[in-house]
Amino acid sequence: QVQLVESGGGLVQAGGSLRLSCVASGRIYRIHAMGWYRQAPGKQRELVADIVSSGSTNYVESVKGRFTISRDIANNTVFLQMNSLKPEDTAVYYCNAVIQIYQLGTQRAYWGQGSQVTVSS
Repeated sequence: QVQLVESGGGLVQAGGSLRLSCVASGRIYRIHAMGWYRQAPGKQRELVADIVSSGSTNYVESVKGRFTISRDIANNTVFLQMNSLKPEDTAVYYCNAVIQIYQLGTQRAYWGQGSQVTVSS
């Protein structure tokens, strides 16, 4: 069973920084992509950032220049460095990974448990 475990959430003041981590474990042959989604109260979940196997990254426009996604391939870990945080960044952040568990298997999406990030003004 593949598990994604997140850490690093918390409460910070506007302008501060926070780093989220997500570690994938279990039966993993290859991770094809990892990313972060967020969901604020009363709003739909949105993609914040992702990174694919080539290293190419993608960010939602509202976080460009402030957030950086990175990975540690050897340890099946993805990070989200969040700088210059704003109150509108307040949300539950969810780690996501597209994982192949067998050499000849198919790719499936997995989710972390969610981490609360609260930015005070």
